[in-house]
Amino acid sequence: MKRLLLAVSCCCAALAQAQVSDKEFIDIYRELIETNTAQPEANVTPAAQAMAKRLLDAGFDARDVELAGPTPDKQNLVARLRGTGGGKPVLLVAHLDVVAAHKEDWTGGLDPFKLTERDGYYYARGSIDDKAMAAIFVANLVRMKREGFRPARDIVVALTADEESGKHNGVAWLIRNRRDAIDAEVALNEGAGGAIRNGKPFIHGVQVAEKVYLSFDFEVTGPGGHSSVPGRDNVIYDLAAALGRLSQLELPAHVDATTKRYFASVAATETGPLAAALEAIARGDYTEAQLKEVSRSPRLNAQLRTTCVATRLEGGHADNALPQRARATVNCRIFPGEKASFVESELKRVAGDRVTVTPHGEAHPSEPADPDSPAMKTIERVSESMWPGVPVVPIMSSGATDGAKLRNAGIPVYGVSGIFVEYGENRLHGRDERVPVKSLLEGREFLYRLAKALAD
Repeated sequence: MKRLLLAVSCCCAALAQAQVSDKEFIDIYRELIETNTAQPEANVTPAAQAMAKRLLDAGFDARDVELAGPTPDKQNLVARLRGTGGGKPVLLVAHLDVVAAHKEDWTGGLDPFKLTERDGYYYARGSIDDKAMAAIFVANLVRMKREGFRPARDIVVALTADEESGKHNGVAWLIRNRRDAIDAEVALNEGAGGAIRNGKPFIHGVQVAEKVYLSFDFEVTGPGGHSSVPGRDNVIYDLAAALGRLSQLELPAHVDATTKRYFASVAATETGPLAAALEAIARGDYTEAQLKEVSRSPRLNAQLRTTCVATRLEGGHADNALPQRARATVNCRIFPGEKASFVESELKRVAGDRVTVTPHGEAHPSEPADPDSPAMKTIERVSESMWPGVPVVPIMSSGATDGAKLRNAGIPVYGVSGIFVEYGENRLHGRDERVPVKSLLEGREFLYRLAKALAD
C-alpha cells in the first residue's frame, strides 16, 4: 500500500510539474502584449524571438524552432512538436502584428501596450486579436512538451507577420517559401469564438468561410486656387457628396447554408419580430420586410451582404488654398460568391462622374471549409465537454483572416478560439480592446484539448 501511495504521489507531482500555471501563461501573454508590434511599422521579430526562447527553454530541439521571413523585422516563428508520424500535421496559426492604437484614445488609466486587469477583464491592444491565441498556442505547446505528449500527428505552431496590413504577410510568405514547414491536414486559426448573453454562453461559432477583403480609393482632383476667391466647384465637397451617397448604399442580400445555420441558432435567443425574421431567413421563406428587420443590426447585416464603408479621409494641401485633391479609402468585405467587378460598378455608380474609383489590388476569394468534416465533429465534441448544451455553429466571418490563404493553398482551416465575449461587443481594432479573464483561461484549456484530439 505504501508503494502504491508513493507511486500515486509521484505521478501527481509529475503532472503538477508538467502543467503551465495560470501565472506562467499570463506571463507569456503579457510579454506578447507588451512587445509593441503595431502597424504600420510592425516589427514582429522581437515577439517571435521571445516565444522561440520560451519553447527552447522548455526543451524543444533548436531544429524544431525556426525563425524565417523576408526581412529582419518580419520573422515568422514556426515550431513543431513531433509526433509518431501517423499522418500530416495539425497547424495552429496566430498572427503577431496588431492594429495601431494611441493611449490618448483609450479610457483613462489604460495603455494599449500594457496589459491591465480590471473588473474581470484584460485590456490591451491584441488582448484578443490575436495575441490571445498566440500566447495560448505557445503555453499549450510547452505543456505538451513537459507532459511528454507524443501525438500521432506533428503539431505545428506558426506565429506570423503582417496579417493586419503590410507588405510581408507571414502566411503567404510561408506558403510560397516554406510550404514544407507548415503543410498540414487541418489548421486552426482565429476568425470566430463564443458569445455570451445575460452572463451565459449561448453559441460557439466556428469560421468555415469568410468575406473577401478589398479596398477602393475614391478620389477627386481639380485646379485649386486661392481660398479668397472660392467657386462652387470644390473637390472636398464633391467627395463628401459621394461619401454621403455611399452611406446609403445597400448591396443585395445573399442567404447561403452557413447564414441559415447561424441565424437559426441566433433566433433561439431573440424575441419578437427579430426572432421571427431570423427564423424565416433560416427556413428560406422570408419576406423583404423580414430582411429589413434583420438588416437593422450591423452584426447581422454583415452576415447577409457585402458591406462597404469609408475608413480614411484626406484632402487639401494648405489652409489658404482651394483643394486640388481629396481622397477617401472605402473598405469592402465582399460576400462569398459575389463578383468584385459588380461591387466596383456599384461604387462607381454612387460615386458619380466627378469621382474616380480605383481598387487596391485584386480580390482573392476562397472556398469554404466543410462544416460537416471529421475535424468539425471533433470541435463539436471538445466544445460539448466544456460547455454542455451550447451549440457549435459554422459561421461566415465578416472580417478577413489568413484562413483564406491557407484554404486556397489546399489546407482546410477552422477559425475557433473557445474564447467567449459579450454578444454584440465590437472592440477589436478599436478603443479599450478587452477579453474576460475567465474566457481567456477557458479558451486556453479548450484549444489544448482540441489540438490533442485533432493530433491523435
